[in-house]
Amino acid sequence: MTASILVVDDESTTQDALGVFLETEGYRVATAGSGEEALTRIEEQEFDVIVADVVMPGVGGLEVLERSRALNPGAAVILMTGHATVETAVEALRRGACDYLQKPFVLHDLALCVQRLLRRRSGRQATRSPAPAQAAVPSQELLVGASDALRIVREQIVRCAAAPSNVLITGESGTGKELVAQAIHATSSRGHGRLLPVNCGAIPDSLLESQLFGHVRGAFTSAVQANPGLFVAAHGGTLFLDEIAELPVSLQAKLLRVIEEKQVWAVGATQPRPVDVRIIATTNRDLAAEIAAGRFRADLFYRLNVVHVTLPPLRERREDIPLLVEHFIRRLNLRLHRRVRGVQPEALQALVGHGWKGNVRELEHVLEQAMILGDGELIGLGDLADDLTADSVPSCPTDLRVAVRLFERSHILDVLARVRFNKRDAARLLGISLASLYRKLNGESPDGAADEDA
Repeated sequence: MTASILVVDDESTTQDALGVFLETEGYRVATAGSGEEALTRIEEQEFDVIVADVVMPGVGGLEVLERSRALNPGAAVILMTGHATVETAVEALRRGACDYLQKPFVLHDLALCVQRLLRRRSGRQATRSPAPAQAAVPSQELLVGASDALRIVREQIVRCAAAPSNVLITGESGTGKELVAQAIHATSSRGHGRLLPVNCGAIPDSLLESQLFGHVRGAFTSAVQANPGLFVAAHGGTLFLDEIAELPVSLQAKLLRVIEEKQVWAVGATQPRPVDVRIIATTNRDLAAEIAAGRFRADLFYRLNVVHVTLPPLRERREDIPLLVEHFIRRLNLRLHRRVRGVQPEALQALVGHGWKGNVRELEHVLEQAMILGDGELIGLGDLADDLTADSVPSCPTDLRVAVRLFERSHILDVLARVRFNKRDAARLLGISLASLYRKLNGESPDGAADEDA
């Protein structure tokens, strides 16, 4: 299949020249005249290579690079600039760029660079076991973001997909555990098979055994016909056991036996049936505490916890909130038939500073409510729920040092919102070092002391 390339440059002549040249080289080419337009295209379509200018008004090439890692993680990114420095090149490569070209460059060099990256990509794919057609990690709301915490999760998804082992996913409600399970299944060698979800807490105990393991006709009063069960239905694929801690202890023993023997005994059956099923289980509980309390079997835990993926709560990856806000607004615009362009800085500050006990799911619901009740092109502070606006305007304490720290943190969050949570830009505007910015955000700045980097 012909490789697809996105060319991003705010200079139309450069954009057109590169587009025409790459098309003559046999590639499918799309162009964008700004970083904002590029991000919209990347969300709508997957590209094999992205060629982006570093210096552009608004969203620059480095930000396109960072956000493309979340929206289109399989793309190779080439950055180009007429203002090249060693520092810029190092920063581009550090952030994940595959190559770096200084303008003006020979078009033949660009062609060689693209060919080399595509060969490297196809070489990596050839060394892997055969993968299904949907091998790209789904760009869903959990995977939108460029934080280190999210990067670790994406790396774990890739590693889990390459192995046949069972996976345990833990995290608070609303962090996207099911999305991770879908991504692991879709990118694994079982992606051609079925992914069958089972909410262990939503099915009555009396029915759960029959749902999971099946039953033969006449096994009990209402068994007027045989049911093979979900293990048999998921043969060759993946069984997704959501909220595994809700599984009754009596069924935990039977599940353990299925995992160990790779065969299932239907209720009322006299012979087992072999099954080839991978299990991905999730929970928002502390299973160690459940084991100590006698509510969960330790031997089952070890069978499920072969690979462990922990999802961070949204409050621990706040730098992803602006990206998630943009993603949800675009999606909600389509569903609600609205034309909201974004959020005002003070509203974004409130969203970034909120506690988010409901995590990503709560964020989507808050934005949906704001877009339904509001009528402007920008979501303002007044469009948000009262608890969010209360977070953004804390009551003033009487202790002067505490008040100064609260104001300082509020001001830092405001500046971060203005620069789209780019910490380096925020530190430069605030006149402090990046290390000092981190200390102040973490509440480590000495009381009443002036910043030594100011």
